[in-house]
Amino acid sequence: MRAPLILGGGPAGAAAAIVLARGGVRATVLERTRETGDALCGGFLSWRTLDALARLGIDADALNPRRVATLRLFAGGRRREVALPRAAVGVSRRRLDTLLLAAATRAGAAVERGVAVRAVEEGVVRLADSATLAAEALLLATGKHDLRGLARPAPREPDPALGLRVRLGPAAAVDVLVGDAIELHLFDGGYAGLVMQEDGTANLCLAVRRSRLNGGGTDALLDRLGREHAALGERLAWRCGGADAVANVPYGWRATHGCDGLFRLGDQAAVIPSLAGEGMGIAIASGTSAARALLAGRGAATWQRGFGRAARRPLALAGAARALAERPALAAAALPMAPATLIRLIAGGTRIGHDA
Repeated sequence: MRAPLILGGGPAGAAAAIVLARGGVRATVLERTRETGDALCGGFLSWRTLDALARLGIDADALNPRRVATLRLFAGGRRREVALPRAAVGVSRRRLDTLLLAAATRAGAAVERGVAVRAVEEGVVRLADSATLAAEALLLATGKHDLRGLARPAPREPDPALGLRVRLGPAAAVDVLVGDAIELHLFDGGYAGLVMQEDGTANLCLAVRRSRLNGGGTDALLDRLGREHAALGERLAWRCGGADAVANVPYGWRATHGCDGLFRLGDQAAVIPSLAGEGMGIAIASGTSAARALLAGRGAATWQRGFGRAARRPLALAGAARALAERPALAAAALPMAPATLIRLIAGGTRIGHDA
């Protein structure tokens, strides 16, 4: 087998590289950044994802020694806490990506940094310096960023989603507020997720309908949300720096078919609404699963259809939860009546199977 090319060194690409290297195939990972940054991400790793990472040689304590044990929901002035099915972890993408790429290198994968891919045309990869590369298998792991020639369909929503991320702290007051919880703050037209990370800061990610900007900027939006929602405002008071943003996030999209020679991984395979906290789970599951399929000689098109089927239920359940989250008055009315077991079942049902 000619060495596969993995386009992107995030969780999906690094996980694929590790599994391939362990199987005796030395893939080449092309990563556009020279240094590992902190990608816009919710920073939540579920219990199933932690199990998958352990199989890749990444220990949970190396990611973050503290655990997330509780789901805390805020909606319409109401608050509800439910224990998670199992302990989870909050972690920055800088820490996760660094550990995964180091593990890929130790396993024998070739990782080339500072290599920007501009397009893929008829199976040929064109780089920023006009050089071209070809491989029998391409693993597309570019996350939210589309490549020319392989772009996902543009979102068709009349009011598309905008993803935002801000840091809170580090401060002891933030730690006390959030504690061992993953928080979800629901508001009209969006929601915010908050979790403590390994560096003592809290990672606050929001999915907001574009119309909520009301012609203003992201800082004005955050100030407005803080005034409208007391608990969220108490936390936003500790924000440091500006907001990172990504536009037109195609939540709910999944690849249901493919072509041989091309494996779509991570957000290129399925984009789950961020309130599920399963984006990185899908990335790692898709990377390991695609690598196993490649080692077994299964075609990429067959694998892509199978992974699309596996992602259907988590995406559908997360989409229904997103629709409810964006109507906080309805969610607030349902919170006191929803049994804890049902909330935990939804939390478990939005996880991807790592044997997909």
